[in-house]
Amino acid sequence: MKPDLKRAYIALALVSFFWGTTYLAARISAGDIPGLYVAGIRQFVAGLILVLWFKSRGAKWPGLRSLKHIALQGFFLLCIANGLLTWAMEYITSGLGAIIAGLVPLFIAIFSIILLRHAKFTRFMIAGLVIGFAGIATIFYEYIEQLFDPGFAFGTGLALVATISWSFGTVYTSRKKNTIPILFAVGLQMLIAGVIILVVCFTFGKYTDLSNASADALISLLYLVIFGSLLAYSAYVFAISKLPPTQVSVYAYINPIVAVVCGWLVLNEKMNVSVLTGTLITIAGVYMVNREFKKQQA
Repeated sequence: MKPDLKRAYIALALVSFFWGTTYLAARISAGDIPGLYVAGIRQFVAGLILVLWFKSRGAKWPGLRSLKHIALQGFFLLCIANGLLTWAMEYITSGLGAIIAGLVPLFIAIFSIILLRHAKFTRFMIAGLVIGFAGIATIFYEYIEQLFDPGFAFGTGLALVATISWSFGTVYTSRKKNTIPILFAVGLQMLIAGVIILVVCFTFGKYTDLSNASADALISLLYLVIFGSLLAYSAYVFAISKLPPTQVSVYAYINPIVAVVCGWLVLNEKMNVSVLTGTLITIAGVYMVNREFKKQQA
């Protein structure tokens, strides 16, 4: 196995586990600090660290064309996807957010067919899509009364938009190759996204004095910066640059399980037959779609 390919699989393993834990950290942080502000600080600090490190080693700024591409990646993957998903943690549980985000491979397959035209819809793939969304419906049966709560419905909508944006951004990222070191591009993505989100937060009052936040919220925010952004997101971008999007999307099978277990253990979130059954059904649907998509690419 080539060294780059081996590193890509290691990176994918890191993403699969650590991103599952970040839903819990985001939920704890967003319980005391506005979720959008959490995302902005997280991306800005992590991005600044990476950019300063590369500049200290003599890295050159990318050209205008490359910078435009990097900014678009950051916009879809971090501003919209991560920003809205973290905001959603103010209203929904970490496990539910992760399960909704687990639909990423379904949307990746759809966008790959539309944008890359590497495959086509088949009966088996459509069946997988139906099963995947049926799994989500099974989970929401447990939350049927909460669906009438405007806050819960709003949070669910944020998570769904975030998932769609992440899927589109993933496919877009796989089509465009950066001309600068991958991690330098990641740092610029984070920094640009962080600045945009923070400007939005300060403009619309979605911020708070961090000195008033609880220790748990601040520790969780630090965890998001180190493990969510510097480690996991960097690993994700590296993996997506070396592996097919549908292969990288395997992390979406593992993240919901890790998130549901962490939420149950730490925050006493729901863990019952409906949630477990719905999660397994969703993963089965995701697997069917991914399997069919890979078979058509072979």
